[in-house]
Amino acid sequence: MDRHVTVEGALRGAAPHLLLDSLRTSLTQLYAASSADLLLIDYGYTSLRPVAPVQAPAGMPHAPVDAGPVGRVFRTQQPYLFRDVGPTATAYLPVTVRGDRFGVLVVDLPADRCGPETTESLGRVAETLGHALRVADRHTDLYRSTRRTHALSVAGEMQWDTLPGRACAGPAFDLHAHWEPAYTSGGHLLDWSVTEDELLLIVADGVGPGTPAALVSTLALTAIRNARRAGLDLVGQASLTDQALYGQYRGKSTLAALLLRLDLTNGEIEVVDAGSPTLWRIRGAVTERVELDRQLPLGMFEDTVYATQRLRLLHGDRLVFVACGTGEPPAARGYEAADGPVARALARTCRLSGADAPGAVVRALRETPCGAPDAVLVLCLDWRGHGAGSPDSRRDGRPAPPPP
Repeated sequence: MDRHVTVEGALRGAAPHLLLDSLRTSLTQLYAASSADLLLIDYGYTSLRPVAPVQAPAGMPHAPVDAGPVGRVFRTQQPYLFRDVGPTATAYLPVTVRGDRFGVLVVDLPADRCGPETTESLGRVAETLGHALRVADRHTDLYRSTRRTHALSVAGEMQWDTLPGRACAGPAFDLHAHWEPAYTSGGHLLDWSVTEDELLLIVADGVGPGTPAALVSTLALTAIRNARRAGLDLVGQASLTDQALYGQYRGKSTLAALLLRLDLTNGEIEVVDAGSPTLWRIRGAVTERVELDRQLPLGMFEDTVYATQRLRLLHGDRLVFVACGTGEPPAARGYEAADGPVARALARTCRLSGADAPGAVVRALRETPCGAPDAVLVLCLDWRGHGAGSPDSRRDGRPAPPPP
Protein backbone atom coordinates (compact mmCIF):
# COMPACT_ATOMS: atom_id res chain seq x y z
CA MET A 1 0.00 0.00 0.00
CA ASP A 2 1.15 3.58 -0.71
CA ARG A 3 2.86 5.00 2.38
CA HIS A 4 1.00 8.28 1.98
CA VAL A 5 -2.34 6.48 2.06
CA THR A 6 -1.32 4.70 5.26
CA VAL A 7 -0.34 7.97 6.93
CA GLU A 8 -3.61 9.57 5.81
CA GLY A 9 -5.58 6.77 7.41
CA ALA A 10 -3.63 7.13 10.66
CA LEU A 11 -4.26 10.89 10.77
CA ARG A 12 -7.97 10.39 10.15
CA GLY A 13 -8.16 8.00 13.08
CA ALA A 14 -6.07 10.09 15.49
CA ALA A 15 -7.57 12.23 18.23
CA PRO A 16 -7.45 15.94 17.27
CA HIS A 17 -4.78 16.79 19.86
CA LEU A 18 -2.67 13.74 18.93
CA LEU A 19 -2.09 14.41 15.24
CA LEU A 20 1.64 14.99 15.64
CA ASP A 21 2.09 11.92 17.83
CA SER A 22 0.27 9.78 15.27
CA LEU A 23 2.28 11.31 12.45
CA ARG A 24 5.58 10.64 14.22
CA THR A 25 4.68 7.00 14.72
CA SER A 26 3.73 6.59 11.07
CA LEU A 27 6.83 8.37 9.78
CA THR A 28 9.06 6.20 11.97
CA GLN A 29 7.45 3.00 10.75
CA LEU A 30 7.11 3.87 7.07
CA TYR A 31 10.00 6.25 6.38
CA ALA A 32 12.49 5.29 9.13
CA ALA A 33 12.27 8.88 10.38
CA SER A 34 14.19 9.60 13.57
CA SER A 35 12.19 12.75 14.39
CA ALA A 36 9.40 14.96 13.08
CA ASP A 37 8.39 18.46 14.11
CA LEU A 38 5.51 20.68 13.09
CA LEU A 39 5.92 24.46 13.26
CA LEU A 40 2.88 26.72 12.83
CA ILE A 41 2.92 30.35 11.77
CA ASP A 42 2.02 32.76 14.56
CA TYR A 43 -0.86 35.23 14.27
CA GLY A 44 1.51 38.11 13.62
CA TYR A 45 3.27 36.29 10.76
CA THR A 46 6.66 36.79 12.40
CA SER A 47 7.72 33.32 13.58
CA LEU A 48 6.91 29.64 13.27
CA ARG A 49 6.10 27.98 16.57
CA PRO A 50 6.62 24.27 17.32
CA VAL A 51 3.63 22.16 18.32
CA ALA A 52 4.38 20.38 21.60
CA PRO A 53 3.38 16.72 21.14
CA VAL A 54 1.71 14.85 23.97
CA GLN A 55 3.68 11.61 23.91
CA ALA A 56 7.17 12.86 22.96
CA PRO A 57 9.48 15.68 24.01
CA ALA A 58 9.42 18.92 22.07
CA GLY A 59 11.95 19.16 19.28
CA MET A 60 12.81 22.34 17.41
CA PRO A 61 12.66 25.84 18.88
CA HIS A 62 10.60 28.53 17.19
CA ALA A 63 11.98 29.82 13.90
CA PRO A 64 11.83 33.33 12.38
CA VAL A 65 9.76 33.63 9.25
CA ASP A 66 12.41 35.66 7.43
CA ALA A 67 15.47 33.46 8.02
CA GLY A 68 16.70 29.86 8.14
CA PRO A 69 15.47 26.80 6.26
CA VAL A 70 12.08 26.76 8.00
CA GLY A 71 11.38 30.37 7.08
CA ARG A 72 12.67 29.81 3.57
CA VAL A 73 10.29 26.90 2.94
CA PHE A 74 7.37 28.81 4.43
CA ARG A 75 8.05 31.84 2.21
CA THR A 76 8.81 29.99 -1.03
CA GLN A 77 6.37 27.10 -0.51
CA GLN A 78 9.01 24.79 -2.01
CA PRO A 79 10.25 21.64 -0.22
CA TYR A 80 13.89 21.71 0.83
CA LEU A 81 16.10 18.67 1.49
CA PHE A 82 19.22 19.35 3.54
CA ARG A 83 22.02 16.78 3.37
CA ASP A 84 25.10 17.02 5.55
CA VAL A 85 28.14 14.76 5.79
CA GLY A 86 26.43 12.67 8.47
CA PRO A 87 24.03 9.77 8.05
CA THR A 88 20.91 11.92 8.47
CA ALA A 89 19.11 14.25 6.06
CA THR A 90 16.38 16.73 6.94
CA ALA A 91 13.30 17.39 4.81
CA TYR A 92 11.47 20.71 5.21
CA LEU A 93 7.94 20.63 3.77
CA PRO A 94 5.28 23.36 3.49
CA VAL A 95 1.96 22.63 5.22
CA THR A 96 -0.61 24.48 3.13
CA VAL A 97 -4.27 23.98 2.26
CA ARG A 98 -5.73 25.67 -0.82
CA GLY A 99 -3.24 28.50 -0.60
CA ASP A 100 -3.62 29.09 3.15
CA ARG A 101 -0.20 28.60 4.75
CA PHE A 102 -0.24 26.87 8.11
CA GLY A 103 3.42 26.11 8.71
CA VAL A 104 6.29 23.71 7.99
CA LEU A 105 6.82 20.00 8.68
CA VAL A 106 10.43 19.06 9.47
CA VAL A 107 11.43 15.38 9.19
CA ASP A 108 14.84 13.79 9.91
CA LEU A 109 15.51 10.68 7.80
CA PRO A 110 18.38 8.35 6.92
CA ALA A 111 20.35 10.08 4.18
CA ASP A 112 20.42 6.96 2.04
CA ARG A 113 16.61 6.85 1.96
CA CYS A 114 16.03 10.45 0.85
CA GLY A 115 15.47 10.28 -2.89
CA PRO A 116 13.13 12.45 -4.99
CA GLU A 117 10.31 9.92 -4.58
CA THR A 118 10.58 10.10 -0.78
CA THR A 119 10.55 13.90 -0.81
CA GLU A 120 7.52 13.92 -3.10
CA SER A 121 5.73 11.41 -0.89
CA LEU A 122 6.48 13.47 2.23
CA GLY A 123 5.15 16.54 0.44
CA ARG A 124 1.83 14.76 0.03
CA VAL A 125 1.96 13.80 3.71
CA ALA A 126 2.42 17.47 4.64
CA GLU A 127 -0.56 18.47 2.51
CA THR A 128 -2.69 15.78 4.14
CA LEU A 129 -1.54 16.99 7.54
CA GLY A 130 -2.76 20.48 6.65
CA HIS A 131 -6.26 19.18 5.89
CA ALA A 132 -6.24 17.19 9.14
CA LEU A 133 -5.20 20.31 11.08
CA ARG A 134 -8.06 22.30 9.60
CA VAL A 135 -10.56 19.71 10.85
CA ALA A 136 -8.84 19.17 14.21
CA ASP A 137 -8.79 22.91 14.87
CA ARG A 138 -12.54 22.75 15.47
CA HIS A 139 -12.11 20.27 18.33
CA THR A 140 -8.99 21.33 20.25
CA ASP A 141 -7.26 24.56 21.27
CA LEU A 142 -3.77 23.06 20.92
CA TYR A 143 -2.94 24.49 17.52
CA ARG A 144 -4.43 27.93 18.11
CA SER A 145 -2.57 28.19 21.40
CA THR A 146 0.66 27.24 19.64
CA ARG A 147 0.27 30.12 17.19
CA ARG A 148 0.41 32.80 19.90
CA THR A 149 3.55 34.66 20.87
CA HIS A 150 1.44 36.43 23.49
CA ALA A 151 -2.20 36.63 24.54
CA LEU A 152 -4.94 37.75 22.18
CA SER A 153 -7.45 40.35 23.29
CA VAL A 154 -11.09 39.28 23.46
CA ALA A 155 -11.78 41.33 20.31
CA GLY A 156 -8.82 39.69 18.57
CA GLU A 157 -10.15 36.26 19.51
CA MET A 158 -13.51 37.18 18.00
CA GLN A 159 -11.90 38.38 14.80
CA TRP A 160 -9.77 35.27 14.29
CA ASP A 161 -12.77 33.02 15.01
CA THR A 162 -14.93 34.73 12.39
CA LEU A 163 -12.53 35.46 9.51
CA PRO A 164 -12.05 32.60 7.03
CA GLY A 165 -8.26 32.70 6.96
CA ARG A 166 -5.46 34.50 5.19
CA ALA A 167 -5.56 32.94 1.74
CA CYS A 168 -7.53 30.98 -0.83
CA ALA A 169 -6.39 29.61 -4.19
CA GLY A 170 -8.16 28.20 -7.21
CA PRO A 171 -7.27 27.29 -10.79
CA ALA A 172 -7.97 30.85 -11.99
CA PHE A 173 -6.98 33.02 -9.01
CA ASP A 174 -4.90 33.48 -5.89
CA LEU A 175 -6.16 35.49 -2.94
CA HIS A 176 -3.96 36.55 -0.01
CA ALA A 177 -4.66 38.88 2.91
CA HIS A 178 -2.70 40.39 5.78
CA TRP A 179 -3.90 42.59 8.61
CA GLU A 180 -2.51 44.32 11.66
CA PRO A 181 -2.84 44.47 14.58
CA ALA A 182 -2.92 40.70 14.78
CA TYR A 183 -3.29 40.17 18.53
CA THR A 184 -5.94 42.78 19.19
CA SER A 185 -8.52 43.81 16.57
CA GLY A 186 -9.13 46.66 14.19
CA GLY A 187 -12.67 45.46 13.54
CA HIS A 188 -11.97 44.62 9.91
CA LEU A 189 -14.22 42.24 8.04
CA LEU A 190 -13.15 39.79 5.36
CA ASP A 191 -14.92 36.79 3.85
CA TRP A 192 -15.16 34.80 0.64
CA SER A 193 -16.96 31.88 -0.94
CA VAL A 194 -15.87 29.94 -4.02
CA THR A 195 -17.77 27.72 -6.45
CA GLU A 196 -16.81 26.35 -9.84
CA ASP A 197 -18.04 29.51 -11.57
CA GLU A 198 -17.70 32.39 -9.14
CA LEU A 199 -15.81 33.98 -6.28
CA LEU A 200 -17.85 36.05 -3.83
CA LEU A 201 -15.81 38.42 -1.69
CA ILE A 202 -16.39 41.11 0.92
CA VAL A 203 -13.82 43.47 2.42
CA ALA A 204 -14.83 46.07 5.02
CA ASP A 205 -13.13 48.80 7.00
CA GLY A 206 -12.98 48.44 10.73
CA VAL A 207 -15.14 50.75 12.84
CA GLY A 208 -12.57 51.13 15.61
CA PRO A 209 -10.64 49.02 18.08
CA GLY A 210 -11.95 46.76 20.80
CA THR A 211 -14.92 44.56 21.45
CA PRO A 212 -17.66 46.98 20.24
CA ALA A 213 -16.09 47.10 16.78
CA ALA A 214 -15.66 43.33 16.75
CA LEU A 215 -19.34 42.92 17.62
CA VAL A 216 -20.35 45.14 14.68
CA SER A 217 -18.14 43.18 12.30
CA THR A 218 -19.38 39.84 13.62
CA LEU A 219 -23.03 40.85 13.15
CA ALA A 220 -22.31 42.12 9.64
CA LEU A 221 -20.39 39.00 8.67
CA THR A 222 -23.16 36.75 9.96
CA ALA A 223 -25.74 38.72 7.96
CA ILE A 224 -23.59 38.56 4.80
CA ARG A 225 -23.19 34.80 5.12
CA ASN A 226 -26.88 34.34 5.84
CA ALA A 227 -27.84 36.28 2.72
CA ARG A 228 -25.23 34.58 0.56
CA ARG A 229 -26.22 31.08 1.67
CA ALA A 230 -29.86 31.92 0.97
CA GLY A 231 -28.88 32.57 -2.65
CA LEU A 232 -29.28 36.36 -2.63
CA ASP A 233 -27.28 38.40 -5.13
CA LEU A 234 -24.85 41.18 -4.15
CA VAL A 235 -27.60 43.77 -3.82
CA GLY A 236 -29.59 41.41 -1.63
CA GLN A 237 -26.55 40.67 0.53
CA ALA A 238 -25.84 44.37 1.00
CA SER A 239 -29.49 45.14 1.77
CA LEU A 240 -29.91 42.38 4.34
CA THR A 241 -26.66 43.37 6.09
CA ASP A 242 -27.69 47.03 6.01
CA GLN A 243 -30.99 46.14 7.67
CA ALA A 244 -29.32 43.96 10.31
CA LEU A 245 -26.89 46.71 11.32
CA TYR A 246 -29.50 49.46 11.28
CA GLY A 247 -31.93 47.33 13.26
CA GLN A 248 -29.33 46.82 15.98
CA TYR A 249 -27.56 50.19 16.07
CA ARG A 250 -30.07 52.62 14.44
CA GLY A 251 -27.34 54.25 12.36
CA LYS A 252 -24.85 54.78 15.20
CA SER A 253 -22.49 52.02 13.99
CA THR A 254 -22.01 51.65 10.24
CA LEU A 255 -19.66 49.61 8.10
CA ALA A 256 -17.89 50.76 4.94
CA ALA A 257 -17.72 47.69 2.74
CA LEU A 258 -17.06 46.48 -0.76
CA LEU A 259 -18.92 43.40 -2.01
CA LEU A 260 -17.62 41.74 -5.15
CA ARG A 261 -18.63 38.87 -7.42
CA LEU A 262 -16.00 37.56 -9.85
CA ASP A 263 -17.12 35.31 -12.70
CA LEU A 264 -14.34 32.72 -12.83
CA THR A 265 -15.17 31.78 -16.42
CA ASN A 266 -14.41 35.17 -17.98
CA GLY A 267 -13.08 37.66 -15.41
CA GLU A 268 -16.20 39.84 -15.28
CA ILE A 269 -16.83 41.57 -11.95
CA GLU A 270 -19.90 42.96 -10.25
CA VAL A 271 -19.27 45.35 -7.35
CA VAL A 272 -21.41 46.96 -4.69
CA ASP A 273 -19.45 49.83 -3.14
CA ALA A 274 -20.98 50.74 0.22
CA GLY A 275 -18.59 53.52 1.20
CA SER A 276 -15.86 50.97 0.73
CA PRO A 277 -12.16 50.48 1.32
CA THR A 278 -10.03 51.66 -1.58
CA LEU A 279 -9.55 49.38 -4.58
CA TRP A 280 -6.44 49.39 -6.76
CA ARG A 281 -5.55 47.59 -9.96
CA ILE A 282 -2.10 46.63 -11.21
CA ARG A 283 -2.18 45.88 -14.93
CA GLY A 284 1.18 45.40 -16.57
CA ALA A 285 3.26 48.46 -15.71
CA VAL A 286 0.21 50.56 -14.73
CA THR A 287 -0.90 50.90 -11.11
CA GLU A 288 -4.01 52.95 -10.49
CA ARG A 289 -6.88 53.37 -8.13
CA VAL A 290 -10.20 52.03 -9.41
CA GLU A 291 -12.73 54.81 -8.99
CA LEU A 292 -16.13 53.48 -7.99
CA ASP A 293 -19.40 55.27 -7.29
CA ARG A 294 -19.60 55.11 -3.52
CA GLN A 295 -22.95 54.44 -1.94
CA LEU A 296 -24.03 54.71 1.68
CA PRO A 297 -22.20 52.57 4.26
CA LEU A 298 -24.06 49.55 5.56
CA GLY A 299 -26.34 50.33 8.51
CA MET A 300 -26.51 54.11 8.07
CA PHE A 301 -30.20 54.36 7.13
CA GLU A 302 -33.13 52.03 6.97
CA ASP A 303 -33.95 50.37 3.61
CA THR A 304 -31.04 51.80 1.63
CA VAL A 305 -31.17 50.75 -2.03
CA TYR A 306 -27.85 49.55 -3.48
CA ALA A 307 -26.76 49.10 -7.10
CA THR A 308 -23.96 47.15 -8.77
CA GLN A 309 -21.15 48.38 -11.00
CA ARG A 310 -19.16 46.35 -13.51
CA LEU A 311 -15.48 45.83 -14.25
CA ARG A 312 -13.51 43.24 -16.16
CA LEU A 313 -10.20 41.62 -15.31
CA LEU A 314 -7.59 40.75 -17.91
CA HIS A 315 -5.18 37.85 -17.60
CA GLY A 316 -2.39 38.85 -15.21
CA ASP A 317 -4.33 41.63 -13.44
CA ARG A 318 -3.94 42.16 -9.72
CA LEU A 319 -6.58 43.81 -7.53
CA VAL A 320 -5.49 45.22 -4.17
CA PHE A 321 -8.06 46.11 -1.50
CA VAL A 322 -6.86 48.48 1.24
CA ALA A 323 -8.90 49.01 4.43
CA CYS A 324 -7.48 51.53 6.89
CA GLY A 325 -10.43 51.91 9.22
CA THR A 326 -11.38 55.35 7.94
CA GLY A 327 -12.09 54.63 4.28
CA GLU A 328 -8.99 56.60 3.27
CA PRO A 329 -5.38 56.06 4.37
CA PRO A 330 -3.77 59.06 6.08
CA ALA A 331 -1.56 61.28 3.98
CA ALA A 332 2.07 61.62 5.02
CA ARG A 333 2.20 65.36 4.21
CA GLY A 334 -0.42 68.03 4.23
CA TYR A 335 -0.25 68.67 0.50
CA GLU A 336 -0.32 64.99 -0.50
CA ALA A 337 -3.40 63.23 -1.83
CA ALA A 338 -5.05 60.94 0.70
CA ASP A 339 -4.16 57.83 -1.26
CA GLY A 340 -0.51 58.86 -1.73
CA PRO A 341 0.86 56.43 0.89
CA VAL A 342 -0.97 53.51 -0.74
CA ALA A 343 0.29 54.46 -4.20
CA ARG A 344 3.88 54.53 -2.93
CA ALA A 345 3.47 51.26 -1.03
CA LEU A 346 2.05 49.51 -4.10
CA ALA A 347 4.84 50.86 -6.28
CA ARG A 348 7.39 49.37 -3.88
CA THR A 349 5.70 45.96 -3.73
CA CYS A 350 4.10 45.44 -7.16
CA ARG A 351 6.77 42.90 -8.19
CA LEU A 352 6.28 40.77 -5.10
CA SER A 353 4.24 37.59 -5.18
CA GLY A 354 0.59 37.74 -4.22
CA ALA A 355 1.44 36.00 -0.95
CA ASP A 356 4.14 38.52 0.03
CA ALA A 357 2.57 41.74 -1.26
CA PRO A 358 -0.20 42.28 1.35
CA GLY A 359 2.17 42.10 4.32
CA ALA A 360 4.65 44.40 2.60
CA VAL A 361 1.93 46.97 1.87
CA VAL A 362 0.69 46.81 5.48
CA ARG A 363 4.21 47.37 6.81
CA ALA A 364 4.74 50.28 4.44
CA LEU A 365 1.51 51.93 5.57
CA ARG A 366 2.29 51.34 9.25
CA GLU A 367 5.60 53.14 8.68
CA THR A 368 3.93 56.26 7.30
CA PRO A 369 5.69 59.20 9.05
CA CYS A 370 2.56 61.14 9.96
CA GLY A 371 -0.70 59.67 11.12
CA ALA A 372 0.05 55.99 10.53
CA PRO A 373 -3.19 54.00 10.65
CA ASP A 374 -3.75 51.97 13.83
CA ALA A 375 -5.32 49.12 11.88
CA VAL A 376 -4.79 48.05 8.28
CA LEU A 377 -6.11 45.19 6.16
CA VAL A 378 -4.74 44.53 2.67
CA LEU A 379 -6.07 41.85 0.34
CA CYS A 380 -4.41 40.92 -2.96
CA LEU A 381 -6.33 39.10 -5.70
CA ASP A 382 -4.27 37.81 -8.64
CA TRP A 383 -6.24 36.79 -11.73
CA ARG A 384 -4.76 34.24 -14.08
CA GLY A 385 -7.98 32.94 -15.57
CA HIS A 386 -8.42 32.40 -19.28
CA GLY A 387 -11.04 33.93 -21.50
CA ALA A 388 -10.56 37.48 -20.15
CA GLY A 389 -8.32 38.87 -22.86
CA SER A 390 -4.70 39.94 -22.78
CA PRO A 391 -3.19 42.57 -20.44
CA ASP A 392 -1.51 44.13 -23.47
CA SER A 393 -4.85 44.93 -25.03
CA ARG A 394 -5.59 47.80 -22.59
CA ARG A 395 -2.35 49.44 -21.49
CA ASP A 396 -4.21 52.57 -20.46
CA GLY A 397 -5.33 50.68 -17.33
CA ARG A 398 -9.01 51.47 -17.78
CA PRO A 399 -11.54 48.69 -17.22
CA ALA A 400 -12.70 46.98 -20.37
CA PRO A 401 -16.32 47.74 -21.26
CA PRO A 402 -18.85 45.20 -20.05
CA PRO A 403 -20.01 42.64 -22.58
CA PRO A 404 -23.22 43.43 -24.41
